[in-house]
Amino acid sequence: MFEHLADLETELEKLESRLPEIYASGDQAASRDAGRRHAELKPIVDAYRAYRDAESALADARELFAAEGGDGEMRDYLRGEVAEQEAELARLDARLRELLVPRDPNDGRNVILEIRGAEGGEEANLWAGDLARMYEALARRHGWRFETLATQPSEMGGQRETTLAVKGPDAWARLKYEAGPHRVQRVPATESQGRVHTSAATVVVLPEAEELDVAIDPNDLEIDVYRSSGPGGQSVNTSDSSVRITHVPAGVVVTCQDEKSQLQNKDKAIRILRSRLLQLERDRQEAEVSSTRRSQVKGGGRSEKVRTYNFKENRVTDHRVGVTVHALDQVLAGGEPLDQLTDALAAAERAEQLGASE
Repeated sequence: MFEHLADLETELEKLESRLPEIYASGDQAASRDAGRRHAELKPIVDAYRAYRDAESALADARELFAAEGGDGEMRDYLRGEVAEQEAELARLDARLRELLVPRDPNDGRNVILEIRGAEGGEEANLWAGDLARMYEALARRHGWRFETLATQPSEMGGQRETTLAVKGPDAWARLKYEAGPHRVQRVPATESQGRVHTSAATVVVLPEAEELDVAIDPNDLEIDVYRSSGPGGQSVNTSDSSVRITHVPAGVVVTCQDEKSQLQNKDKAIRILRSRLLQLERDRQEAEVSSTRRSQVKGGGRSEKVRTYNFKENRVTDHRVGVTVHALDQVLAGGEPLDQLTDALAAAERAEQLGASE
């Protein structure tokens, strides 16, 4: 491990000497990559240097303790110094092991959230709308910026589909755990006899791609414009402002109709398209049997769930870590109990990664 750390220290020193030249070159891609690599290496190398200092301090303390004879106060003091340095060395060792766990390549990126009603008919669409509002409230509480990129309203005020962009330095690190089917158990507004129904909505979490990440050839695009429509097919706009973009080689279709301007709808559709293409390319590179998108949403069925929200019991259970909080109203308001579920998932992921690395 320490031989590897010495190599990383050398890499950081070389990178820091070249950073001014890279930034002055005007090469945006190289500057971005160098900045990200520096941000990855700096905390690791800082911890390694602190570890070496603590190792040296411990050696000095042990040497002084060995040289001090008898059982006087000085020997007791030196014994305490040795114990203190040993504890600090152990703390830094644990910190280094955690830092050396492979970093999520999407950390620091902004997020595209796609929320869709799945099983349960109109109640699933209403539930998808509730989840979208939950993520908006969570974003506000964390100080993230969020933007609605696309919506498809349903008959009773729900959302067949909502696409949100969330921007914040830790947005990906926290929101990535939201991917998957979210099951709800409640008496829906569509139920006249007070019976509890089980419905589901799916959440897809994508890193927002930057222009430098994905080059889109305009010749690969089919762009259609039309008048936007609301629930029941009624016309919303009187001009052809809605945009549907099809990336022919990948077969990816994106539709945006929320803005009155055709240009604004096109820009938003391109942002969504770019993120979907980036994810498809990463899935291909990782040679997964199915795309990350499919693994996230599975079939969207009620039995395939990452989390259950039970209104009668005021309960939210995350099935991946077996953690339950009895504060459903606070979770839907984007409150701290939702962070508790995220923290449990992050801790489980770190423990698994540390176990694998060891």
